This record gives sequence, structure tokens and C-alpha cells, in this order.
Amino acid sequence: MSEWVCGCCGRWRVSVELIRGRHVYRLVHRYPRRFGGGDNVLGEVATVAELAALLRRWSPVDLADLHEAA
Repeated sequence: MSEWVCGCCGRWRVSVELIRGRHVYRLVHRYPRRFGGGDNVLGEVATVAELAALLRRWSPVDLADLHEAA
């Protein structure tokens, strides 16, 4: 599984998983520890175009703002 994070704050993450021969992109927003931490899954999509639409709808970041997590 690979994961991409935003460069601004690191709280917006996109994971890419291969499930039954298909890629699934999952958008997650991570809460800071001072607010209890945890992950909020905002959606799962099957294509990059759908991922871009999901990012536009739920987050202030775009595909260009994401980079591979170390």
C-alpha cells in the first residue's frame, strides 16, 4: 500500500490499495492529537479523476499538493 500526504500540514492523506485486482484510492483527514487524534475517512474511489473530484469537494488541497509519504 502506498500513501500520499499533503505538503502543507500532513493531515490530508490518500492511500492506494490493490483490492481484487483494482486500485482503490481512499481520502483520509487526520485530526491533531490535541483534538483526540484519529482518522476520518471521507471517501473511496476507483479512478484518479474521481479522486480529484473528491479532493475538490472535501479538502483544501489538490492532486498537485500531494507527495509520497516517507
